[in-house]
This record gives sequence, C-alpha cells and structure tokens, in this order.
Amino acid sequence: MALFELLIALLLGGAVLTALAHRIGAPYPVLLALAGTALAISPVNVPGIRLDPDLALTLFVAPVILDAAFDTSPRDLRENWVPVTGLVLIAVALTIAAVSVVARALVPEMPWSVAVALGAVVSPPDPVSATAILGRLSPPRRLVVILEGEGLLNDVSALLIYRLAVAAAVGTALTAGHAVPLFLLNSLGSVALGWALARLYLLLAGRITDLAISVVTQFVATFAVWIIAEKLQVSTVLTIVVYALVLARRITSLQKAEVRRGSLAVWEVAVYVLNALAFILVGLQLQDIGDAIPGGVTRYIGFGLAVLATVIAVRLAWTFTYNAIARMVERFALPPERRTPTARSYKSALVVGWCGMRGLLTLATALALPFDGAFANAEHRDLVIVAAFSVVLGTLVIQGLTLGPLLARLGLGDDGRGTLERDVARQETTRAAIASLDGVDEPEAAMLRKEYSVVLQDEALRHLRPKVFGRLRMAAIAAERDTLMRLRRERAIGEDAYRDVEEELDWAEGNARRRGRALRLPDGDDGGRR
Repeated sequence: MALFELLIALLLGGAVLTALAHRIGAPYPVLLALAGTALAISPVNVPGIRLDPDLALTLFVAPVILDAAFDTSPRDLRENWVPVTGLVLIAVALTIAAVSVVARALVPEMPWSVAVALGAVVSPPDPVSATAILGRLSPPRRLVVILEGEGLLNDVSALLIYRLAVAAAVGTALTAGHAVPLFLLNSLGSVALGWALARLYLLLAGRITDLAISVVTQFVATFAVWIIAEKLQVSTVLTIVVYALVLARRITSLQKAEVRRGSLAVWEVAVYVLNALAFILVGLQLQDIGDAIPGGVTRYIGFGLAVLATVIAVRLAWTFTYNAIARMVERFALPPERRTPTARSYKSALVVGWCGMRGLLTLATALALPFDGAFANAEHRDLVIVAAFSVVLGTLVIQGLTLGPLLARLGLGDDGRGTLERDVARQETTRAAIASLDGVDEPEAAMLRKEYSVVLQDEALRHLRPKVFGRLRMAAIAAERDTLMRLRRERAIGEDAYRDVEEELDWAEGNARRRGRALRLPDGDDGGRR
C-alpha cells in the first residue's frame, strides 16, 4: 500500500511540476528529475524505489520509443541520413574513446574494459529525454528530424560496445575482432525481426474493432516485441523502431476512425505518465547510489563532473567538425542552387551539439552492470554509476534549461515546412473530395460541393489574417458551446444529444487549436475560452 500511495503522490507531483514547467517555459523532464533528486537527498523519509534495469528499459523506454518512431517520417530520415549516421556512429565512438581516456587518467587503476563500458553508458543521448524536451520547443524541422533520428538509432552502436566491454570485464572470450560481424548481425537481425513482427501484428489489427481490446493489444504487442528482441539478443530499440515504422505506414487503412482516435488519446496520456514517472525515478536513484558508496557521493563528484564535461565537449566538437566538412563539400561539389547555407550554419551545429540530454537509458545500463570480474571492485562500479547519474542530471539541467533560450537567442525557429505541407494536404484532399462528386446530380451532392468549397475558402482566408481568423473561429465555437449548454439547462435536449454535439465541437476546437499552433498563434488568442 505504501508503494501505491507513493506512486500516486509522484504522479500528482509530476502533474503539478509539468504545469509549472509550462508556465515558466522550462522542459518538464528537468523539473521532474530535480524534484526526484531533492526527495532523495532530503531528510524526509521517502520509501526507496529501486529500478530493476531490465524492467525500467522495458516499461519506460519501449512504449515511448514506439510512440516517437510511429510519428517519424522515413522520407525525412532518408533526406538526413548522413548527419544522423554521423551522430549515431562517429559521435558515439568519439565519446566512448574520450570518456575512456579521461576515466583512466583520473583513476589509473581502472581497467580499460570498465572505462570503455563507462563511455558506452554515457555516450548515447536518450530518446525519451530528446522527445520530451523537443516537444515543447519549435526548432527548425530539419534539426528535429536529425535529433529524433539519432535518439531512435544510437543504441545500436553504443549498446553493442557496452556489451563487448562488459563481456571483456567479466572475462568472457569476446574480443574487438568480433565487433564488425556482431554489429552487422545485430543490425540486420533487428531490422528483420521488427519487420516480421509488424507484419504479424498487421494480420491481427484488421480483425480488432473494439477500442479497449485494440489499445490493450497495442501495449501488449509493444512489450512483447521488446522482450522477444531482448531474448534473441538483438537491438531492442532498433527492433521497436522498425516495428513502429512498418505499422505507421500500413495500419491506418486497417483501423476504424474511432479506434484510431481513441488509441492516439490513450497513448498520449500513457506516454506522458511514463515520462513523468521515469524522470522522477531517475532522481530518486540518487538515494540508492549514495547508500551504496562509502562516505557518500561527495568524493566522487569530481570524477562525475569531469565525465560530464567530456561528454558535452566531444559532442560539440563533432557537430562543428561535421558542419565545417559539410560546408566544404557543398562549396566544392555542389552547384550554387543546391547548396543549403541555412541548414549548414554554425547556429544549427551549436543547437544539435547542445541537444545531448541523457536520461533513463544511461542510468538503466549503468545499474545493469554485473558484480563480478572487473566490476567486483565496488569502487570502479560505483564510479561508473555516479558518473552516469552526473551526466544524466547535468545534461538535463544545463542543456535542457538553456535549450529554449539558446534557440531564441540564435533566432532558430520553426521553418514552416510542416505547416506548408499540412496546407497542401488539406487542399488536395478537399479537391479530391469535390472531384469525386462530379457527375452526381442529387441535391445532397450539391450541398457537399458547397461544404467542401467553403473549406477551401477557409484555407485561403486563414492565411490573409491568421490571428484574426483564429480568434473569430474560437469565438464562434465558444458561442456554439454556450448555446448547447443553454439547451441542456432548459431541458430542450437530453444527455445523448448533448454529448454527441459536444464531441463534434471538441473535434472542431481541437482542429482549430492545432492549426493555431501551426501558425504560432498565442494560447490566449482563443476568443476568451479554453
């Protein structure tokens, strides 16, 4: 019962802190992690919650990665495969090498296998952190694609090296010569498994028409995919990513609209709850770390800060180096009309370099270290854990809190590509609807033509004075709501009619708000009703 009460309190605290973060313009994972840390070091007696590493990765990371991958555009990933690959492979390798050297310099008696394992633990930016923080900001679309692609794929290289280093540390006969074939087998096996499991799920999805059963099946299938990949010792994250990408392209035609809408709503809430709990629990792990280390964490702070500085510096060095090389290649290998100076600007390099937040993935892999072999030395294992926590908290606080102001200072905002593509999609689909009525003479067809023509006219008017249009639309919806509630109060309509029309107004308001956000309208510009 105490654990249940603590979880309820954590969820309530997470909701309050998220609301506060939205009000002050800070990423909510930062406040949640700081709150967990404050609870861990406070004199208040907080029941210990120990994260089982395997359970943490499965419960918290699997559904969040699937949710992020489901919304990922394969087209955008293909367009930006070079920078994404550079971050996934080269930046990770450079970070592992640099952290290993620094760790050995500070602790000469630390075996190389432990130092490399530390580097692999702290090298990959966490996809959960990146998704949660970037969701509150509006950077250029290309930067979002690069960072989300990196977050989804970087475990392939980092966790492979982690496995090799841990195997070497415990004395398993596994050498670096196995790395290349193991990497290829791991990657290809993950892709094949993700594709096969997605196709298997698609055979089932079309037969499920009940919303509740569909949502339960989706979550069960997500965890099952992760567990199967783990049992087969392939990349769990890459398997989930491929699984989600295949589903996203094909499942729409198999699901009913009501099931799809309900599923999206449930997933949005579930992913938020998992994020909130995960980041608070990351902070609470400091309690376990402090208890495990003789004399407390204080004497390990210097080591943790050195690793944190190394992680940040190496990433920045790589992004600026890549940027300089890309600009040089464009200058000498591409005609002027194909060059992209804005995309290759040093401002973009700085933002990508600064988006290196670590999170649950780093802490879970550190806590998953074995207790035998080179890790039988408690000091070495504890140093890795403290360094991992320092990098997680340091990057979340330092980079997470300053990322928004940095984007504003550099003048890097949404480039409008997404808005433009949405407008094109709306206009073309509406024209297709009108064309489908050609040759139909029924009165109903004439009414539908008029309705769709009004939609096209709305799209044109919305771009003339978008703020005025948005305000008037929200005010009109508010008037509809007032009338609907008056009719219910006067008992002119019953609850069934009220709920049906209310749902229609909810969809209309949600659509208006989404368009308003795409046009960057202020939240208060909504006709006085939220």
